[in-house]
Amino acid sequence: MKTPQRLQGLVDEGLVDSVVRQLMSGKEAMVYVVRCGDETRCAKVYKEADKRSFRQAVDYTENRRVKNSREARAMAKGTRFGRQVSEAIWQSAEVDALYRLAAAGVRVPTPHNFLDGVLLMDLVTDAHGDAAPRLNDVAFSPDDALRHHASLLQEVKRMLCAGVVHGDLSEFNVLLAEDGPVIIDLPQAVDAAGNNHAQRMLLRDVENLRNFFGQFAPGLLRTHYGDEIWHLYERGLLRPETELTGRFVRDTGPVDVRAVLREVDDARSEEAARRLRMQTPRQ
Repeated sequence: MKTPQRLQGLVDEGLVDSVVRQLMSGKEAMVYVVRCGDETRCAKVYKEADKRSFRQAVDYTENRRVKNSREARAMAKGTRFGRQVSEAIWQSAEVDALYRLAAAGVRVPTPHNFLDGVLLMDLVTDAHGDAAPRLNDVAFSPDDALRHHASLLQEVKRMLCAGVVHGDLSEFNVLLAEDGPVIIDLPQAVDAAGNNHAQRMLLRDVENLRNFFGQFAPGLLRTHYGDEIWHLYERGLLRPETELTGRFVRDTGPVDVRAVLREVDDARSEEAARRLRMQTPRQ
């Protein structure tokens, strides 16, 4: 196919030899299958902020650093330069998270380069060598659901031990490769120790996995892995090899009404995002 303008820079630099086809168009980026020498990879082209629907929520961007006070002031004022800085930080967050998690052994696509708002990384494939499907596009037997759920909990633990919370983990952000699930889409990843909302996001990530796989293995719906994982993490007891039980007894105490209302708002936003993803074509 004709090389899209946003990918021409990678072609000029010799990082990409040819563009095979468009793989998908999502809320924040377009993904293309490309050839790099003998390798088939994918190129994620981030959409400009005014052309995508994903909101850079304050919860996600909290504690992300800028280079200097000028950039911070520009971001606070919402100037054109400030929006450019904010966009660059948002995009680089996924790149940084991918390199960090790949080094920690987390099952994410291996990143290769990042140039002009385009992330070049491995193409995740199925047993036939085709682009791997999202979990949302696959039906599972009870045994397979339990197996893949356990595998993803292992990745959640490994991510948290590396200091990262995905922040938007669901059946829409996991691909089913030939050798198991692979986690994708990390621009909203947060620092577990540096973001005040990390616990809430971790619990939501694990709940999303529980609810999805619980459709096929209903026993999962009675588990509380998220609370257990965070409890161990807070006390410095979490390791990738830590055995989980899925059981957790919450402390009883006064109800935080603001926190409850915030959870309700988050649930509404998540449902709206899910409906949007369901409408997103995969080509």
